[in-house]
Amino acid sequence: MLKFICYPKCTTCQKAKKWLDDNNIEYESRDIKLNNPTLDELTQWHKASGLPLKKFFNTSGLLYKSLDLKNKLPSMSEDEMRNLLSTDGMLVKRPLLIGDDFALVGFKEAEWAEKLNK
Repeated sequence: MLKFICYPKCTTCQKAKKWLDDNNIEYESRDIKLNNPTLDELTQWHKASGLPLKKFFNTSGLLYKSLDLKNKLPSMSEDEMRNLLSTDGMLVKRPLLIGDDFALVGFKEAEWAEKLNK
């Protein structure tokens, strides 16, 4: 079953949830703030996504800005980035849609539709 990892107050997450529901796609929902992704999960999702690890950061978040990550990320190793992401779900870009062999980061309707054949 698909895992939908979101922050319920996030409007983009709400749009993604509505899209999943409107397309009758079954999923298991998880609040990223209450149940933070683990280091192992982040490692697996990063591999499955095919994206650079920096794409997993919520660059518009208050925590990202307060930690000045815009300037710190370029000099951090992937291990350091993953460790940081695993400390607080609010650092992670959302929503995430996790399947058996893929991980979608952020909600792009066309990308989700293509991946789910909708």
